[in-house]
Order: sequence, then structure tokens, then C-alpha cells
Amino acid sequence: MDGETLISLAGLLLMVEGLPWAAAPGRYKAALLTLLDVPNDRLRWLGLGAMASGLLLVYLAGSR
Repeated sequence: MDGETLISLAGLLLMVEGLPWAAAPGRYKAALLTLLDVPNDRLRWLGLGAMASGLLLVYLAGSR
């Protein structure tokens, strides 16, 4: 992966991360507050699942 691709991916990530804040900041803040009630172990497993899904997508995209 070259530097240009890495910068493009970082830019895309920032665009996706910023979308909820720009579209509905109040609803996003309320959604984040509900995370306080979720046990840490469940959040950890959700994070690991998201990371594994992302890794699988990257692998599948690179195997073509």
C-alpha cells in the first residue's frame, strides 16, 4: 500500500466518522450516552467484532 492510498483511506475514515456529527449531533450525543449503560465486556466484544469485520473486508478487497 502506497502513501497516497493510505492518505485517501484516512480521509475517507474521517468523512465517515464526521457524518453523524454533521447530520444529527443531538441524536449522536444521546446515542453515545446510552453506551454508559452497556457493560465494558459487551463493548469490548462489539469492538473486536467490528475490527474482525474490517480486517475481513480489507482481506477480501486485496485478494482480487
